[in-house]
Amino acid sequence: MALVKAQFAPGIDKQTTTYGAEGRWVDSKNVRFRSGLPEKVGGWSKVVTGKKIAGVARASTAWVSLTGVRHLALGTDRKLYIYVEGVFYDITPLRLEAALTGPFAMTSGSPIVTVTHSSHGAAQGDFVTFDSFSTAQGLDMNNEFEVTEIVDGNTYKVTHTSNASGTASSQGGSGNAKYQITTGTNISSFGFGWGTGTWNLDAWNTPRSSSAIELEATYWNLDTFGEDLLAIRNDDALYRWDLSSGTNNRAVKISQAPGTNRLVLVSSPDRHVFLFGTETTIGNATTQDDLFLRFSSQEDFQTWAPASTNTAGSFRIQDGSKIVAAVRSRGSILVWTDTALHALNNIGPPFIFGLNQIGANCGAISANCVADVNGVTFWMSQTAFYTFDGAIKKLDCTVQDFVFDDINATANGQVSIAVNTDFNEVTWFYPSEGSDYLDRSVTYNYLEQVWYTNAGFSRTAWTDRGVFANPYGSSYSTSTPANNETILGLTAGCSQLYAHEDGVNDDGNAMDCFITSGDIDIEDGNDVYHVSRVIPDFKVLIGDANVTTTFANYPASTNTRAFTKIINSTTKFFSVRGRGRQANIKIASNAADSDWRFGTIRYDLKQDGGR
Repeated sequence: MALVKAQFAPGIDKQTTTYGAEGRWVDSKNVRFRSGLPEKVGGWSKVVTGKKIAGVARASTAWVSLTGVRHLALGTDRKLYIYVEGVFYDITPLRLEAALTGPFAMTSGSPIVTVTHSSHGAAQGDFVTFDSFSTAQGLDMNNEFEVTEIVDGNTYKVTHTSNASGTASSQGGSGNAKYQITTGTNISSFGFGWGTGTWNLDAWNTPRSSSAIELEATYWNLDTFGEDLLAIRNDDALYRWDLSSGTNNRAVKISQAPGTNRLVLVSSPDRHVFLFGTETTIGNATTQDDLFLRFSSQEDFQTWAPASTNTAGSFRIQDGSKIVAAVRSRGSILVWTDTALHALNNIGPPFIFGLNQIGANCGAISANCVADVNGVTFWMSQTAFYTFDGAIKKLDCTVQDFVFDDINATANGQVSIAVNTDFNEVTWFYPSEGSDYLDRSVTYNYLEQVWYTNAGFSRTAWTDRGVFANPYGSSYSTSTPANNETILGLTAGCSQLYAHEDGVNDDGNAMDCFITSGDIDIEDGNDVYHVSRVIPDFKVLIGDANVTTTFANYPASTNTRAFTKIINSTTKFFSVRGRGRQANIKIASNAADSDWRFGTIRYDLKQDGGR
């Protein structure tokens, strides 16, 4: 008998067959590589137990006030939140405030309340808060509600948590209604229906059955201006949340700024505010140009019209069809269209900024797919992964075909990036084919230059450790757990905020994780061998792990033999009766508080009969 090592290079390789990936790992879940060894990832736990966030969180940013208070902003398709010292505050801007008299109508035994408000402008799914009204038919209407049905331009319905005690109209006395900005879209789609697409596409007076017009999922773009927050929803106005006004105050529209924009970014250290995909004529939404950008006067987010007395200005990018993403890096602002990369640099008066194209055929796939890590920028395009450190480089990726064959092209504008500097990782979350939401991820360890994938795990927004002791990530669920909000009539679909690298569990529950190797030839695969023992090697093993060894004679063989053993830190070896020309191994665990880091496995084998 002889002991033979089965050694595997770090990272996941999906560019070849399982047999072709000899000496490599081919699949994983909740596993990372560190110093060449695979290990279970760190766990996560809810930041605030029982608190859910309405909608899909697609942007987050963190900062510290001058008094040392930590803040985190979260933007969803439905709301804008501030998290401060254990509490979430709803800072969603208001679009309308109105005084109403007797607006409520109820039916005995029903929770449905009809609200009359002339020219209310609300849409189904919007949020409205009533205050200062008197109790109406046993119902306290001084709450926040989701609009559940639009009757007409003057009437809509909301749903209470209790049933009315009687039937009546013109109820509630006098009070106020505060309407938040219209909610967005939580998934990407293509536009269909009446009037969509080009002329003469379908039969006259019929809704369009097809279209190339993409309806983007709603995302926020966030940045800080000193202690304050600047925020934009795609194709919306610029909003400011003033920290000095307190956590109970909402973000407010900056009326002097262009009203229709795609992105916002503040330059450093000069502090010009940039708006991308903005209006060529300020205040005229019909002039929005997806390739046009403006910057405000220095230190002044209210001055946008260029003049000899300020430093405001504008550019139009030529390469591409729309500006997609922007980030600060290496003293510049990097700007991606769907096809190219440009750099904005402060060159001083009279032009203030200069614009240079630095790359073609390397556009960004989404607004949130770009991140800068200590002066090195990473991003995902429609077909590949790139980095920029003064020069653009296409990253060699051992899972590239798998990712880009797997991604849902209709929803790829939702792709989101996460940076975990403690483990030298950049992760892209993406929607797999057939999924409307992010449900897979691919990670690049930029120090060790290896890749790994993860199915069934996603975060829609992410903030690296720094302001907070742990990275914070948001996860979305289409279901709405009970008592998740103070909003009455809230429909399904909420996010949860998690602190990552916190223990080894999935929010207190067992974390499912595994890693699977490619096939390895036993003694070059020339002969059939019998394996009697498997000797595992773990750098760390807390709790139990399942080790499965599978044997076969040929790569395409269906006649395989698998042996699974449960091992722990005291296991020196386990016995098998394996026979074949090649073998692979899978390490897995799914128990609370378990943890492991795998080393090198050895087989005890001898030549067997047959060729």
